[in-house]
Amino acid sequence: MAHMGKRLVAARKLVDRTQRYPLADAIRLLTDCPGPKFDETVEMAVRLGVDPRQADQNVRGTVVLPHGTGKSVRIAVFAKGEKEREAREAGADFVGGEELVKKISDEGWLEFDKAIATPDMMGLVGRIGKVLGPRGLMPNPKVGTVTFDVAKAVSELKAGKVEYRVEKAGIVHVPIGKRSFGAERLIENANSLLTSLIKAKPAAAKGNYLMSVSVSATMSPGIKVDPLAARTLAA
Repeated sequence: MAHMGKRLVAARKLVDRTQRYPLADAIRLLTDCPGPKFDETVEMAVRLGVDPRQADQNVRGTVVLPHGTGKSVRIAVFAKGEKEREAREAGADFVGGEELVKKISDEGWLEFDKAIATPDMMGLVGRIGKVLGPRGLMPNPKVGTVTFDVAKAVSELKAGKVEYRVEKAGIVHVPIGKRSFGAERLIENANSLLTSLIKAKPAAAKGNYLMSVSVSATMSPGIKVDPLAARTLAA
């Protein structure tokens, strides 16, 4: 059995692992647990009542968290002409066209976290799809990263827009901020995420949709959330 440090032992004593807490109580409890010396990322995991193997039950979307994620996002924009200028003015970290694609394909350069492209650049960007796709960096119109409104796309990503997608096991994992945010800001971020997930419920999904919900931090125990209370809060 792996040895647990004093901090984790103390944190586990505070959490009743058999109980499902109201969302706000769970997050307040999480922030009350003793933490490590670094600023932990807080994550929410939601198991959905869907079958991701069915195309009409795939859950995918984006949400702008009101308080962001606490992480600085480096953005690359594939654009040209006026749209290139707009991207730079909006705060994009890297902007370009063929030279940017060449740098990625020839040098393996991937020093960015998100990618945006204008529709007219997708033929060019498609050449590096095998590089970007497996890393979750391929621009996609479904999540707003293929658009002519590059200024809006850049601004939203910088402000804390996050993407979610249900995994094969029917679970969605999304970071909702840092422990240093404090309980109230984390609660608002969590509520925004749940609201978005509920709105994204596929018509083909029948029965209970929010099967289970939990919140956790990088080196802290997971805390179960009452899915019914979470649904009511997000309504």
